[in-house]
Amino acid sequence: MQQKTPLVPKNMLVPFILVTSLFALWGFANAVTDPMVQAFKKVLELSNSQAAWVQMAFYGGYFCMALPAAMFMRKYSYKVGILIGLGLYAVGALLFYPAAITEQFWFFCLGLYILTFGLAFLETAANPYALAMGPKETATQRLNLAQAFNPLGLIAGLFVAQQFVLKNLQSDDVDNFSALDEFSKIQIKTSDLLVIRNPYVILGLVLIGVFVLFVVNKMPQSKDEGVMPKMGDTFKALSKNKKYVLGVLAQIFHTGCLIMCWTYIYQYSEAIGIDSVTAGYYQMAAFVLFTIGRAVGTYLLRFISSGKLLMIFAVLGVFFTASTILIEGIVGLYSLVGVSFCMSLMFPTIYGIALGGLTEEQSKVGSAGLIMAIVGGALMPKVQGMIIDLGGNGVSDLKIIGVSEVNISFILPLLCFVYIAWYGLRVNKKYELAD
Repeated sequence: MQQKTPLVPKNMLVPFILVTSLFALWGFANAVTDPMVQAFKKVLELSNSQAAWVQMAFYGGYFCMALPAAMFMRKYSYKVGILIGLGLYAVGALLFYPAAITEQFWFFCLGLYILTFGLAFLETAANPYALAMGPKETATQRLNLAQAFNPLGLIAGLFVAQQFVLKNLQSDDVDNFSALDEFSKIQIKTSDLLVIRNPYVILGLVLIGVFVLFVVNKMPQSKDEGVMPKMGDTFKALSKNKKYVLGVLAQIFHTGCLIMCWTYIYQYSEAIGIDSVTAGYYQMAAFVLFTIGRAVGTYLLRFISSGKLLMIFAVLGVFFTASTILIEGIVGLYSLVGVSFCMSLMFPTIYGIALGGLTEEQSKVGSAGLIMAIVGGALMPKVQGMIIDLGGNGVSDLKIIGVSEVNISFILPLLCFVYIAWYGLRVNKKYELAD
Protein backbone atom coordinates (compact mmCIF):
# COMPACT_ATOMS: atom_id res chain seq x y z
CA MET A 1 0.00 0.00 0.00
CA GLN A 2 1.50 3.31 -1.09
CA GLN A 3 1.88 6.16 1.34
CA LYS A 4 -0.49 9.00 0.35
CA THR A 5 0.62 11.49 2.97
CA PRO A 6 3.49 13.61 1.55
CA LEU A 7 6.83 13.38 3.29
CA VAL A 8 7.68 17.03 2.56
CA PRO A 9 5.04 19.40 1.10
CA LYS A 10 6.12 21.13 -2.12
CA ASN A 11 5.93 24.59 -0.58
CA MET A 12 8.44 23.55 2.10
CA LEU A 13 10.91 21.73 -0.16
CA VAL A 14 13.57 24.50 -0.39
CA PRO A 15 13.44 25.32 3.36
CA PHE A 16 13.64 21.60 4.14
CA ILE A 17 16.73 21.22 1.90
CA LEU A 18 18.40 24.14 3.71
CA VAL A 19 17.64 22.66 7.12
CA THR A 20 18.85 19.26 5.94
CA SER A 21 22.23 20.77 5.00
CA LEU A 22 22.75 21.59 8.68
CA PHE A 23 22.76 17.89 9.57
CA ALA A 24 25.78 17.34 7.32
CA LEU A 25 27.52 20.42 8.73
CA TRP A 26 27.47 19.27 12.34
CA GLY A 27 28.38 15.73 11.27
CA PHE A 28 31.51 17.20 9.65
CA ALA A 29 32.44 18.98 12.89
CA ASN A 30 32.03 15.79 14.93
CA ALA A 31 34.20 13.67 12.63
CA VAL A 32 36.96 16.20 11.95
CA THR A 33 37.42 16.93 15.67
CA ASP A 34 37.89 13.37 17.00
CA PRO A 35 41.34 12.82 15.37
CA MET A 36 42.46 16.20 16.72
CA VAL A 37 42.91 14.65 20.18
CA GLN A 38 45.87 12.63 18.89
CA ALA A 39 47.12 15.52 16.76
CA PHE A 40 47.26 18.01 19.64
CA LYS A 41 48.80 15.39 21.93
CA LYS A 42 51.76 14.94 19.59
CA VAL A 43 52.22 18.53 18.39
CA LEU A 44 51.89 20.25 21.77
CA GLU A 45 53.45 17.40 23.80
CA LEU A 46 50.38 16.88 25.96
CA SER A 47 49.48 14.03 28.27
CA ASN A 48 46.43 11.88 27.51
CA SER A 49 44.40 13.68 30.16
CA GLN A 50 45.40 17.09 28.81
CA ALA A 51 44.57 16.12 25.22
CA ALA A 52 41.17 14.89 26.44
CA TRP A 53 40.20 18.54 26.95
CA VAL A 54 39.46 18.58 23.20
CA GLN A 55 36.51 16.25 23.76
CA MET A 56 35.56 17.92 27.04
CA ALA A 57 35.38 21.30 25.29
CA PHE A 58 33.42 19.77 22.39
CA TYR A 59 30.78 17.88 24.38
CA GLY A 60 30.80 20.47 27.16
CA GLY A 61 29.62 23.10 24.70
CA TYR A 62 26.67 20.93 23.71
CA PHE A 63 25.68 20.29 27.31
CA CYS A 64 26.00 23.89 28.47
CA MET A 65 24.20 25.60 25.58
CA ALA A 66 21.30 23.25 24.65
CA LEU A 67 18.90 24.50 27.34
CA PRO A 68 19.71 28.23 26.87
CA ALA A 69 19.17 27.68 23.13
CA ALA A 70 15.75 26.16 23.80
CA MET A 71 14.81 29.01 26.14
CA PHE A 72 15.82 31.48 23.44
CA MET A 73 13.80 29.74 20.75
CA ARG A 74 10.65 29.53 22.85
CA LYS A 75 10.61 33.33 22.61
CA TYR A 76 11.86 33.64 19.04
CA SER A 77 11.70 31.46 15.92
CA TYR A 78 13.54 28.38 14.72
CA LYS A 79 15.08 30.51 11.93
CA VAL A 80 16.58 32.99 14.40
CA GLY A 81 17.94 30.06 16.43
CA ILE A 82 19.54 28.57 13.31
CA LEU A 83 21.13 31.91 12.36
CA ILE A 84 22.62 32.29 15.84
CA GLY A 85 23.85 28.69 15.67
CA LEU A 86 25.53 29.25 12.31
CA GLY A 87 27.09 32.47 13.58
CA LEU A 88 28.55 30.83 16.70
CA TYR A 89 29.70 27.82 14.67
CA ALA A 90 31.53 30.14 12.22
CA VAL A 91 33.09 32.24 15.00
CA GLY A 92 34.36 29.13 16.81
CA ALA A 93 35.87 27.73 13.61
CA LEU A 94 37.50 31.05 12.67
CA LEU A 95 39.03 31.34 16.16
CA PHE A 96 41.44 28.61 15.06
CA TYR A 97 43.23 31.31 13.03
CA PRO A 98 44.38 33.43 16.03
CA ALA A 99 44.80 30.23 18.07
CA ALA A 100 47.37 28.95 15.57
CA ILE A 101 49.21 32.28 15.77
CA THR A 102 49.39 32.25 19.58
CA GLU A 103 50.09 28.47 19.65
CA GLN A 104 48.07 28.22 22.87
CA PHE A 105 46.14 24.98 23.47
CA TRP A 106 43.49 26.74 25.59
CA PHE A 107 42.74 29.03 22.63
CA PHE A 108 41.98 26.03 20.40
CA CYS A 109 39.76 24.58 23.13
CA LEU A 110 37.94 27.92 23.42
CA GLY A 111 37.30 27.83 19.68
CA LEU A 112 35.85 24.31 19.96
CA TYR A 113 33.75 25.33 22.96
CA ILE A 114 32.19 28.28 21.11
CA LEU A 115 31.86 26.16 17.95
CA THR A 116 29.73 23.64 19.84
CA PHE A 117 27.62 26.44 21.31
CA GLY A 118 26.62 26.90 17.68
CA LEU A 119 26.07 23.18 17.16
CA ALA A 120 23.83 23.07 20.24
CA PHE A 121 21.69 25.87 18.77
CA LEU A 122 21.56 24.13 15.38
CA GLU A 123 20.61 20.70 16.72
CA THR A 124 18.10 22.11 19.20
CA ALA A 125 16.43 24.02 16.35
CA ALA A 126 16.88 21.81 13.28
CA ASN A 127 15.61 18.50 14.70
CA PRO A 128 12.16 19.72 15.85
CA TYR A 129 12.02 22.06 12.83
CA ALA A 130 12.38 19.07 10.48
CA LEU A 131 9.64 17.28 12.42
CA ALA A 132 7.35 20.29 12.00
CA MET A 133 7.91 20.74 8.23
CA GLY A 134 4.98 18.65 7.10
CA PRO A 135 2.27 16.26 8.26
CA LYS A 136 2.58 14.74 11.73
CA GLU A 137 2.06 11.25 10.26
CA THR A 138 5.39 11.40 8.43
CA ALA A 139 7.33 13.44 11.03
CA THR A 140 9.70 10.67 12.22
CA GLN A 141 10.33 9.51 8.65
CA ARG A 142 11.06 13.10 7.62
CA LEU A 143 13.57 13.52 10.46
CA ASN A 144 15.26 10.25 9.45
CA LEU A 145 15.56 11.59 5.90
CA ALA A 146 17.21 14.79 7.15
CA GLN A 147 19.45 12.83 9.51
CA ALA A 148 20.53 10.63 6.59
CA PHE A 149 22.76 13.53 5.49
CA ASN A 150 24.54 13.60 8.87
CA PRO A 151 26.77 10.58 8.07
CA LEU A 152 27.75 12.20 4.77
CA GLY A 153 29.20 14.99 6.89
CA LEU A 154 30.88 12.38 9.09
CA ILE A 155 32.56 10.74 6.10
CA ALA A 156 33.68 14.12 4.73
CA GLY A 157 35.04 15.17 8.13
CA LEU A 158 37.01 11.95 8.61
CA PHE A 159 38.39 12.19 5.06
CA VAL A 160 39.56 15.77 5.62
CA ALA A 161 41.10 14.87 9.00
CA GLN A 162 42.99 11.90 7.53
CA GLN A 163 44.07 13.30 4.18
CA PHE A 164 44.66 16.99 4.94
CA VAL A 165 45.62 16.99 8.62
CA LEU A 166 47.01 13.71 10.00
CA LYS A 167 48.97 12.82 6.87
CA ASN A 168 50.55 16.28 6.75
CA LEU A 169 51.72 16.56 10.35
CA GLN A 170 55.53 16.78 10.42
CA SER A 171 55.58 15.71 14.06
CA ASP A 172 54.19 12.34 12.98
CA ASP A 173 57.24 11.77 10.78
CA VAL A 174 59.61 12.10 13.73
CA ASP A 175 60.30 9.00 15.85
CA ASN A 176 60.96 10.94 19.05
CA PHE A 177 59.55 14.46 18.72
CA SER A 178 60.30 15.32 22.38
CA ALA A 179 64.01 14.60 21.87
CA LEU A 180 64.45 17.25 19.16
CA ASP A 181 66.23 20.52 19.90
CA GLU A 182 64.00 23.47 20.81
CA PHE A 183 64.42 25.28 17.47
CA SER A 184 63.39 22.22 15.44
CA LYS A 185 60.39 21.62 17.69
CA ILE A 186 59.23 25.23 17.34
CA GLN A 187 59.45 25.02 13.55
CA ILE A 188 57.51 21.76 13.39
CA LYS A 189 54.95 22.95 15.94
CA THR A 190 54.27 26.16 13.98
CA SER A 191 53.88 24.22 10.73
CA ASP A 192 51.62 21.56 12.24
CA LEU A 193 49.32 24.02 14.00
CA LEU A 194 48.77 25.74 10.66
CA VAL A 195 47.81 22.36 9.18
CA ILE A 196 45.28 21.84 12.01
CA ARG A 197 43.98 25.40 11.58
CA ASN A 198 43.24 25.35 7.84
CA PRO A 199 40.16 23.05 7.64
CA TYR A 200 38.44 24.97 10.44
CA VAL A 201 39.06 28.37 8.83
CA ILE A 202 37.74 27.11 5.47
CA LEU A 203 34.74 25.64 7.29
CA GLY A 204 34.10 29.02 8.94
CA LEU A 205 33.99 30.73 5.54
CA VAL A 206 31.57 28.09 4.19
CA LEU A 207 29.32 28.65 7.21
CA ILE A 208 29.15 32.38 6.45
CA GLY A 209 27.81 31.45 2.99
CA VAL A 210 25.19 29.13 4.49
CA PHE A 211 24.24 31.90 6.95
CA VAL A 212 23.52 34.23 3.99
CA LEU A 213 21.35 31.58 2.32
CA PHE A 214 19.18 31.32 5.43
CA VAL A 215 18.90 35.11 5.68
CA VAL A 216 17.66 35.58 2.11
CA ASN A 217 15.25 32.62 2.06
CA LYS A 218 11.80 32.75 3.62
CA MET A 219 11.48 29.99 6.21
CA PRO A 220 8.09 28.65 7.42
CA GLN A 221 7.14 29.02 11.05
CA SER A 222 5.17 26.70 13.28
CA LYS A 223 3.90 28.33 16.41
CA ASP A 224 1.52 27.46 19.19
CA GLU A 225 -1.63 29.51 19.37
CA GLY A 226 -2.61 31.23 22.59
CA VAL A 227 -0.61 32.28 25.61
CA MET A 228 2.87 30.75 26.07
CA PRO A 229 2.93 28.62 29.23
CA LYS A 230 5.41 29.27 32.01
CA MET A 231 8.77 27.49 31.76
CA GLY A 232 8.10 25.74 35.07
CA ASP A 233 4.82 24.35 33.73
CA THR A 234 6.60 23.08 30.62
CA PHE A 235 9.29 21.32 32.69
CA LYS A 236 6.57 19.79 34.87
CA ALA A 237 4.65 18.50 31.86
CA LEU A 238 7.80 17.00 30.33
CA SER A 239 8.84 15.32 33.60
CA LYS A 240 5.47 13.58 33.77
CA ASN A 241 5.73 12.34 30.18
CA LYS A 242 7.31 8.89 30.59
CA LYS A 243 7.81 8.41 26.86
CA TYR A 244 9.88 11.60 26.79
CA VAL A 245 11.86 10.96 30.00
CA LEU A 246 12.72 7.39 29.00
CA GLY A 247 13.55 8.70 25.52
CA VAL A 248 16.13 11.12 26.95
CA LEU A 249 17.72 8.19 28.79
CA ALA A 250 17.66 6.15 25.56
CA GLN A 251 19.38 9.04 23.77
CA ILE A 252 22.12 9.17 26.45
CA PHE A 253 22.76 5.44 25.99
CA HIS A 254 22.64 5.69 22.19
CA THR A 255 25.12 8.58 22.03
CA GLY A 256 27.44 6.84 24.49
CA CYS A 257 27.19 3.64 22.44
CA LEU A 258 27.94 5.51 19.22
CA ILE A 259 31.06 7.27 20.51
CA MET A 260 32.35 4.13 22.28
CA CYS A 261 32.09 1.99 19.13
CA TRP A 262 33.69 4.66 16.94
CA THR A 263 36.41 5.71 19.38
CA TYR A 264 37.64 2.28 20.46
CA ILE A 265 37.66 0.72 17.01
CA TYR A 266 41.34 1.79 16.98
CA GLN A 267 42.12 -0.03 20.25
CA TYR A 268 40.21 -3.11 19.10
CA SER A 269 42.27 -3.09 15.88
CA GLU A 270 45.50 -2.64 17.84
CA ALA A 271 44.69 -5.76 19.88
CA ILE A 272 44.68 -7.87 16.71
CA GLY A 273 47.80 -6.28 15.20
CA ILE A 274 46.26 -3.67 12.89
CA ASP A 275 47.92 -0.23 12.72
CA SER A 276 46.02 3.04 13.22
CA VAL A 277 46.07 4.09 9.56
CA THR A 278 44.45 0.80 8.48
CA ALA A 279 42.03 1.03 11.42
CA GLY A 280 40.95 4.40 10.02
CA TYR A 281 39.72 2.66 6.89
CA TYR A 282 37.62 0.31 9.03
CA GLN A 283 36.14 3.39 10.70
CA MET A 284 35.40 4.79 7.26
CA ALA A 285 33.61 1.53 6.41
CA ALA A 286 31.61 1.94 9.63
CA PHE A 287 30.55 5.44 8.53
CA VAL A 288 29.50 4.10 5.11
CA LEU A 289 27.38 1.40 6.77
CA PHE A 290 25.94 4.09 9.05
CA THR A 291 24.91 6.07 5.95
CA ILE A 292 23.36 3.02 4.30
CA GLY A 293 21.53 2.19 7.53
CA ARG A 294 19.97 5.66 7.65
CA ALA A 295 18.65 5.24 4.11
CA VAL A 296 17.34 1.73 4.80
CA GLY A 297 15.75 2.80 8.09
CA THR A 298 14.03 5.81 6.50
CA TYR A 299 12.54 3.54 3.83
CA LEU A 300 11.40 0.88 6.32
CA LEU A 301 9.58 3.48 8.41
CA ARG A 302 7.02 3.62 5.61
CA PHE A 303 5.93 0.12 6.57
CA ILE A 304 7.06 -0.48 10.18
CA SER A 305 6.23 1.66 13.22
CA SER A 306 9.01 3.69 14.83
CA GLY A 307 9.10 1.79 18.13
CA LYS A 308 9.10 -1.63 16.49
CA LEU A 309 11.84 -0.73 14.01
CA LEU A 310 13.93 0.80 16.80
CA MET A 311 13.60 -2.46 18.74
CA ILE A 312 14.62 -4.54 15.69
CA PHE A 313 17.74 -2.45 15.05
CA ALA A 314 18.67 -2.56 18.76
CA VAL A 315 18.30 -6.37 18.92
CA LEU A 316 20.51 -6.59 15.83
CA GLY A 317 22.96 -4.34 17.68
CA VAL A 318 23.00 -6.74 20.64
CA PHE A 319 23.92 -9.57 18.26
CA PHE A 320 26.79 -7.67 16.58
CA THR A 321 28.14 -6.35 19.89
CA ALA A 322 28.05 -9.81 21.46
CA SER A 323 30.03 -11.07 18.45
CA THR A 324 32.52 -8.22 18.94
CA ILE A 325 33.02 -9.32 22.55
CA LEU A 326 33.19 -13.09 22.10
CA ILE A 327 34.98 -13.43 18.74
CA GLU A 328 38.61 -12.29 18.68
CA GLY A 329 40.38 -11.49 15.43
CA ILE A 330 39.21 -10.00 12.16
CA VAL A 331 35.68 -11.43 12.45
CA GLY A 332 35.22 -9.57 15.71
CA LEU A 333 36.40 -6.37 14.01
CA TYR A 334 33.92 -6.94 11.17
CA SER A 335 31.20 -7.28 13.80
CA LEU A 336 32.27 -3.99 15.39
CA VAL A 337 32.06 -2.28 12.00
CA GLY A 338 28.60 -3.82 11.51
CA VAL A 339 27.37 -2.23 14.75
CA SER A 340 27.28 1.14 12.95
CA PHE A 341 24.48 -0.08 10.69
CA CYS A 342 22.40 -0.87 13.79
CA MET A 343 23.03 2.56 15.35
CA SER A 344 22.15 4.52 12.20
CA LEU A 345 18.41 4.70 12.79
CA MET A 346 18.50 5.48 16.49
CA PHE A 347 19.16 9.18 17.08
CA PRO A 348 16.39 10.58 14.83
CA THR A 349 13.95 7.79 15.69
CA ILE A 350 14.36 8.19 19.47
CA TYR A 351 14.14 11.94 18.93
CA GLY A 352 10.91 11.67 16.94
CA ILE A 353 9.34 9.23 19.39
CA ALA A 354 10.24 11.27 22.47
CA LEU A 355 8.88 14.52 21.02
CA GLY A 356 5.82 12.89 19.45
CA GLY A 357 2.56 14.37 20.72
CA LEU A 358 4.18 17.37 22.42
CA THR A 359 3.09 20.94 21.80
CA GLU A 360 5.40 23.31 19.91
CA GLU A 361 6.40 24.94 23.21
CA GLN A 362 7.15 21.56 24.84
CA SER A 363 9.07 20.44 21.75
CA LYS A 364 11.40 23.44 21.90
CA VAL A 365 12.28 22.78 25.55
CA GLY A 366 12.14 19.00 25.19
CA SER A 367 14.54 19.18 22.26
CA ALA A 368 17.14 20.68 24.61
CA GLY A 369 16.99 17.64 26.89
CA LEU A 370 17.58 15.33 23.94
CA ILE A 371 20.54 17.42 22.76
CA MET A 372 21.97 17.58 26.30
CA ALA A 373 21.82 13.77 26.23
CA ILE A 374 24.80 13.97 23.86
CA VAL A 375 26.85 14.23 27.07
CA GLY A 376 26.64 10.43 27.11
CA GLY A 377 29.30 10.58 24.41
CA ALA A 378 31.70 12.16 26.91
CA LEU A 379 30.94 10.04 29.98
CA MET A 380 30.61 6.46 28.74
CA PRO A 381 33.84 6.27 26.67
CA LYS A 382 35.70 7.29 29.84
CA VAL A 383 34.24 4.28 31.69
CA GLN A 384 35.07 1.98 28.78
CA GLY A 385 38.64 3.28 28.80
CA MET A 386 38.89 2.42 32.50
CA ILE A 387 37.82 -1.17 31.70
CA ILE A 388 40.48 -1.41 28.97
CA ASP A 389 43.10 -0.20 31.48
CA LEU A 390 42.24 -2.92 34.02
CA GLY A 391 45.30 -4.98 33.04
CA GLY A 392 47.63 -2.07 32.26
CA ASN A 393 48.15 0.58 29.60
CA GLY A 394 47.93 -1.93 26.76
CA VAL A 395 44.73 -3.14 25.14
CA SER A 396 45.16 -6.87 25.71
CA ASP A 397 47.06 -7.18 29.00
CA LEU A 398 44.37 -9.20 30.72
CA LYS A 399 42.12 -12.10 29.76
CA ILE A 400 38.54 -12.21 31.05
CA ILE A 401 36.38 -15.25 30.19
CA GLY A 402 38.97 -16.10 27.56
CA VAL A 403 39.06 -12.77 25.71
CA SER A 404 41.08 -9.57 26.19
CA GLU A 405 39.84 -6.63 28.23
CA VAL A 406 39.29 -4.50 25.12
CA ASN A 407 36.74 -7.09 23.97
CA ILE A 408 35.05 -7.19 27.39
CA SER A 409 34.82 -3.39 27.44
CA PHE A 410 32.16 -3.60 24.73
CA ILE A 411 29.76 -4.95 27.34
CA LEU A 412 28.83 -1.27 27.85
CA PRO A 413 27.52 -0.74 24.28
CA LEU A 414 25.76 -4.11 24.55
CA LEU A 415 23.89 -2.97 27.68
CA CYS A 416 22.99 0.27 25.91
CA PHE A 417 21.43 -1.71 23.07
CA VAL A 418 19.45 -3.83 25.55
CA TYR A 419 17.88 -0.71 27.08
CA ILE A 420 17.11 0.83 23.67
CA ALA A 421 15.47 -2.43 22.55
CA TRP A 422 13.30 -2.38 25.70
CA TYR A 423 12.37 1.27 25.06
CA GLY A 424 11.35 0.49 21.46
CA LEU A 425 9.27 -2.48 22.65
CA ARG A 426 7.57 -0.35 25.34
CA VAL A 427 6.75 2.42 22.85
CA ASN A 428 5.38 -0.08 20.36
CA LYS A 429 3.14 -1.83 22.91
CA LYS A 430 1.97 1.13 24.97
CA TYR A 431 1.63 3.89 22.38
CA GLU A 432 1.65 2.56 18.82
CA LEU A 433 -0.46 -0.59 19.11
CA ALA A 434 -2.88 1.27 21.41
CA ASP A 435 -3.62 3.91 18.73
